[in-house]
Amino acid sequence: MIITPIKTRTLMPPKDDLRAAISAALPALKERSVLAITSKAVGIDEGRCIPKKDVPDKDELIKKEADKYLSRDFVPNRWVMHTVKHGVFIPSAGIDESNANDHYILWPEHPQKSAENLWRWAREHYKIKELGVIITDSHTIPLRRGTLGISLGYYGFTPIRDYRGEEDIFGRQFVIQIADIADGLAAAAVLAMGEGRETTPLALITDIPFVEFTGRKYAPEKPFSSFEIEAEEDIYYPLFSQLPWQKGGGGA
Repeated sequence: MIITPIKTRTLMPPKDDLRAAISAALPALKERSVLAITSKAVGIDEGRCIPKKDVPDKDELIKKEADKYLSRDFVPNRWVMHTVKHGVFIPSAGIDESNANDHYILWPEHPQKSAENLWRWAREHYKIKELGVIITDSHTIPLRRGTLGISLGYYGFTPIRDYRGEEDIFGRQFVIQIADIADGLAAAAVLAMGEGRETTPLALITDIPFVEFTGRKYAPEKPFSSFEIEAEEDIYYPLFSQLPWQKGGGGA
């Protein structure tokens, strides 16, 4: 797998042309590539930016954007508000204020649809057939310091690799093993793009024979093979279910 971060001009809130920036920075795309794009770049492209001066209380904005949230009182030093947004456990509903020129940058309103729209544009613009698009962001995992990438939206490839029913190297049949392709690619891309002032909101991922490209929306064919899952199915549900979640506005 080869990951190449792509430097662009600075995308300026509250709205800028992401497709023009991609075209200028990336003259060509090869078949069987995956293009990773930060959610911040997509948010700016979609005008999902709010001047900080217009938001007297960031916590109220978080509550409005979150599907559900926890009070800061449940977090050490009250650093963040834990939220769930678009089925993702993420601090602050994904609202970002770094490299934002005095704006709050929100997640794309519909990340999956945004990924599909960018996929359709890129296939047409670059005249290629097999392409994947991932919209990325950074998040944290419990009991680890620092951030790593996650996929908010994807299109053009199968997001998981299901090993169930196959045999391991000793002939034992896999029962629950499913590889998360979309988030694995996102984590690698975000690591290459950086988290500071690199101005590399894109990464091109190539040499990925394990990725199954497709021209349609992923539709699971076997039980328990969806990419997104309901909270009650999650192995961490016993932890989540004990918390006093409050209903947020869901971006409405």
